[in-house]
Amino acid sequence: MKAVAARLTWGLNIGSKAMAADNSGAKIVRITGVKGGKGRRGRQQPAKPGDWVKVSVRKGLLEMKGKVFDAVLIRQKKPYQRASGERIAFQDNAVALLKDEKGNPKGTQIKGPMSREVAVKWPQLGKICKFIV
Repeated sequence: MKAVAARLTWGLNIGSKAMAADNSGAKIVRITGVKGGKGRRGRQQPAKPGDWVKVSVRKGLLEMKGKVFDAVLIRQKKPYQRASGERIAFQDNAVALLKDEKGNPKGTQIKGPMSREVAVKWPQLGKICKFIV
């Protein structure tokens, strides 16, 4: 994976709710953990766009409710600054569910925009997204 070319601010804590932006069957998910993050001892690890997170499905298809999946955070409400100086913020917090450990998406399309930093870091998600901001 490539490095992110922006100063991403931590946007979502563990326990935050987000929309599932793909067509995997989940609607609303809750973030339960951040995988592979560096943090301070005794401090909860927050998530930023492009992070690999564990999520629990709160609303969606009956067979998915309550199950835990891997996902990637693709949008956040809190603004962050790119290397060019522009600030980016979205209208909602959204994730895309993953099918396996390699980063292949569970759904076949992503609804709504996705940040460029995420598309560079996760090229499989960039292929199925309609537009990248």
